[in-house]
Amino acid sequence: MKIASWNVNSINARLPRILEWFDSARPDVCVLQEIKCMDEKFPVSAFDERGLNCAVFGQKTYNGVAMISRFAIEDVVRGLPDFEDEQSRYIEALICPDDGEPVRIGGLYLPNGNPAPGPKYDYKLSWMAALEARAKTLLAEEEAFVLAGDYNVIPQAQDVYDPKGWREDALFRQETRDAFYRLLNLGLTDALRVMEEDVFYTFWDYQRGAWQKDNGLRIDHHLLSPQAADRLSAAGVDKYTRDPMHGDGSVKPSDHVPVWIELD
Repeated sequence: MKIASWNVNSINARLPRILEWFDSARPDVCVLQEIKCMDEKFPVSAFDERGLNCAVFGQKTYNGVAMISRFAIEDVVRGLPDFEDEQSRYIEALICPDDGEPVRIGGLYLPNGNPAPGPKYDYKLSWMAALEARAKTLLAEEEAFVLAGDYNVIPQAQDVYDPKGWREDALFRQETRDAFYRLLNLGLTDALRVMEEDVFYTFWDYQRGAWQKDNGLRIDHHLLSPQAADRLSAAGVDKYTRDPMHGDGSVKPSDHVPVWIELD
């Protein structure tokens, strides 16, 4: 099962690029972040034509998450349980392949948190605490699950082009990294880091020539339960989708790229 995650930075603004990637990469499941539309504005028909199922948790103009799957999507959860949140940032479902074991997948768009310190940073940390609580609940079920998405967390110095310059940013502050490692210390596996030890990024800003200079961040992650980690066979980053000249170049790319894993 190939499971991908992509912050698309507006599903409707970038639909041609997104569909091109779906057609070539052929993920079995993909969680999307920052779809930036209400449920009724999500381009379901474009995925229906490809035999894909959709579950959407949208929000007007901002945020919004969705799950696209070749297999049945069951037991859908919209929003982190037991956490009051006005923003659409989490969707979870049980994916049931035709000839394999089900996998529970949570797709998340974790708050940015800047400026920090401040109310937005407090919201980020409380959101991370709620995610940790959900992970504990899922671990108690002893099933294969994946928590994938845009975490807005830079785990290590090697995951940012300028560690010193980002030291006080909400994505790299010590409190943020501590919260991320509390998740890992529950027994979860950072799949992309396990499979790829070299420096690689998943996000490049639109400003200051970040793409051309390779001034990137690794902030998109797949965290796996032990049952899922035992089945991990591959992982990767489709960096080419960030290239402004990729394809016909008529549609501006997202500032993030797809990240994916494969489970046996």
